[in-house]
Amino acid sequence: MHCTPWLVAFGCILAIQAKKESLVTEEFPLLMPNAKPDLPETYFCTPIRLDTDLTYYIVGFRPNATKMTAHHMLVYGCEEPGSKDPLWNCGEMAVKQPGLKTHKPCGSGDQIVYAWGMDAPSLELPAGVGFRVGADSSIKYLVLQVHYASIDEIPEKGDDSGVFLQYTEEQQPKSAGVLLLGTGGFAPAHSTTYFETSCEIEDTREIHPFAFRTHTHGLGKVVSGWRVRDKNNWKLIGKKDPMLPQMFYPIETEMTVRKGDTIAARCTMVNNRDRTVYIGTTNEDEMCNFYMMYWVEGKQPVTPNTCFTRGPPTWSWGGWFGGGLSNIPDLEASTL
Repeated sequence: MHCTPWLVAFGCILAIQAKKESLVTEEFPLLMPNAKPDLPETYFCTPIRLDTDLTYYIVGFRPNATKMTAHHMLVYGCEEPGSKDPLWNCGEMAVKQPGLKTHKPCGSGDQIVYAWGMDAPSLELPAGVGFRVGADSSIKYLVLQVHYASIDEIPEKGDDSGVFLQYTEEQQPKSAGVLLLGTGGFAPAHSTTYFETSCEIEDTREIHPFAFRTHTHGLGKVVSGWRVRDKNNWKLIGKKDPMLPQMFYPIETEMTVRKGDTIAARCTMVNNRDRTVYIGTTNEDEMCNFYMMYWVEGKQPVTPNTCFTRGPPTWSWGGWFGGGLSNIPDLEASTL
């Protein structure tokens, strides 16, 4: 065991060296610093600054969390973090921990690297694929965000939820990235509502999706993601019941995405409550997210890396002010 140069800002931590086939990897803990949220629905962020003299390739993620404590976690790659404090509030509309400042997760250059929820297991990337961070990358910091929907199970010493990053210094020929699709909008009381989003791909490279993840709160029944060619030729990327572990699931059929294709997602929400439920940050609100993890040749991931729409009732796949899509697979997009 030896000290890794990975962490610069907050000291040197011993890394564990292991063999993954022929690739030599090490593991680094990106964990909450014994955080103690006082209120449910708190969002906390904590950063690490990367060694910018070397380039690293993240090739796997081992979560250190339970759904009893962390509702969900995100790892952001940033050029600059929202703060350089060891801990800060980072939920824009969520409750605020007294005594801590409030900032976004990233100050600039934000991109999602990893997401976790519902006791999802570890994730390993395909051979030759890695998230490029450090010197030869725009990612100079990693920021962990944890959403504490409840504080009932927080240990007395504080919470250390987070993820162990598996990384290597050996150059990986394929760059990993994540495209996040989401919506605004609302679901009226006692209704079934489709939350839909789509964006046209602008990158000129061939994009290779290899994993997907879904995320809603309590009303989600099915989340599906699609590649749409020529606005009417639909191919399923993946779909899941979002109440299952919110891990990155492998894409079952090999596919490529190219410039001019549309990536589309739908969340089917069933609201049996006596009130309208809006998209928001707390567990009493809803979220509609579909994550597509992919690889491309070259050093840079695809931009833009997010795709958000207004959502229902004013935006839909085929609406006049919507995505302009046709031949919509309504039944398949909303059933498992």
